[in-house]
Amino acid sequence: MSVLSLLIYFSGIAFLFFGVTCLITPRMKMEFTRFGLSTIQRQITGLFQVAGAIGLLVYSYNLTIAAIAAAGLSLLMFLGFIIRMRIKDSIYDSSPALIFMVLNGIIAYKLWLII
Repeated sequence: MSVLSLLIYFSGIAFLFFGVTCLITPRMKMEFTRFGLSTIQRQITGLFQVAGAIGLLVYSYNLTIAAIAAAGLSLLMFLGFIIRMRIKDSIYDSSPALIFMVLNGIIAYKLWLII
């Protein structure tokens, strides 16, 4: 298994977990309130995370869907990073969004080169 495949599956599984927790856990409900975002924005974010995760996890079957999913997740994490900067979270607290933004950007780029 290539490094790219491992990164794709890692990101897919991580976003599946993040998306589900975003949808159902009280902690994430409180976080989105702290971010100044509504319940519907939290639910949309969670659904986008789950959809992106599924898009990455079908990588073996459809590279185009996986590339679009990675690009979408990278954009989602960019927006998450911006929100965290606006509410003055520390770089440490914001780093997961930044790391996943870069990771999914690299995945999208590498997949577009293959397609």
